[in-house]
Amino acid sequence: MPEIPAAPGAVIVISSHVVRGTVGNRAAVFALETLGHRVWALPTVILSWHPGHGRATRVTISDAEFRSIIDDLIDAPWIGEVRAVLSGYFGTPGQAEEVARLVTALKHRNPDLFYACDPVIGDSNGLYIPAEIAVAIRDRLLPLASLATPNRFELSWLAGAELDTNAAILEAALGLGPPRVLVTSAVAMMNGGTGNLYLSGRHALLAEHRLVENPPNGAGDLLSAVFLARLLQGLSEERALQMATASIFEVIARTAKRGADELTLEQDASSLATPMAMVQMRRLMHPGQMRRK
Repeated sequence: MPEIPAAPGAVIVISSHVVRGTVGNRAAVFALETLGHRVWALPTVILSWHPGHGRATRVTISDAEFRSIIDDLIDAPWIGEVRAVLSGYFGTPGQAEEVARLVTALKHRNPDLFYACDPVIGDSNGLYIPAEIAVAIRDRLLPLASLATPNRFELSWLAGAELDTNAAILEAALGLGPPRVLVTSAVAMMNGGTGNLYLSGRHALLAEHRLVENPPNGAGDLLSAVFLARLLQGLSEERALQMATASIFEVIARTAKRGADELTLEQDASSLATPMAMVQMRRLMHPGQMRRK
C-alpha cells in the first residue's frame, strides 16, 4: 500500500525543550517534520539537558508569559492552519490549564481538530512531576483528548489501579476517557519483548518488538509524535501502530548499537520515514466484547 502524503496543516507541539539531546519537543518536532508536517513548537520548560544526565539548569516559562503566548496563538492570523495539537511535559499546573483553553478554542473553530495528550508524569520509579500537575493533566486535558499516549505506570496512576495484565491495561484505557489510547511498556507475549497496546472503539491491538535494555530517554515522546503523524497521514489505526512501533524500535536499537546516550535521530531519519523492522501484531479481545459475553 503506498503511503499517503501528509495533508496540509500544522501541528502545535507543546513540551519541554533541551539544549542537548532528543527528548520532549526536540524528538517530537524532528519526527513530525521528517514525516512532512509543519510544526509550531512551544516550550514549557528549557533545560540544558535531560536531568538523568546530572544537574541541569531549568528555566520554566512563567504562567503569565505562557498565557500571553497562548493568547497570541488563539488570535494568530494563521490559526486556521492548525489541524492537530500534541502536548507532553508541563512545568506548572497553570500551563496545563492554558493548553486546555487553547484546545477548546481550536475545537470551537474546527470540531475536527485532533488533540494528542501524552501525559508525561512519571515512570516505574514513580511521579517525577508535582502531583498537582499530574492532576491538572488528568482533569483538564485528558477529557479533551482525541488520543492519549501514557506509559503503563502513567496509566496506572491515572486509573488508580495495578496493571499487571493486558486485560487490566485495556480496562483502564477504556475508562480513561479519550476515544483512542496507546499504552507503552505493555505486557509482552513474546519472550524478551515489550509492546505497545492500542485501544479504540474498533480495535484492541498489541504491537511487540524485542526489548532493548536501558534505552535513552525520549522514546515515548518520539512514539507519540510518529503515531500522530501516521494517523494524520490517513493510515489505518493498525498500520499506523505497526509503522510507529517499527520506527521507534529501529531508532532505539541503532542508538544502542552506537553506544549513544541520546537517541541518534539525526542519523536515523530513514527509520522514521521507511522503517524496516519486523513488528509482531496481535489482535486482542476488546473490553466491549468481553462485557457482552
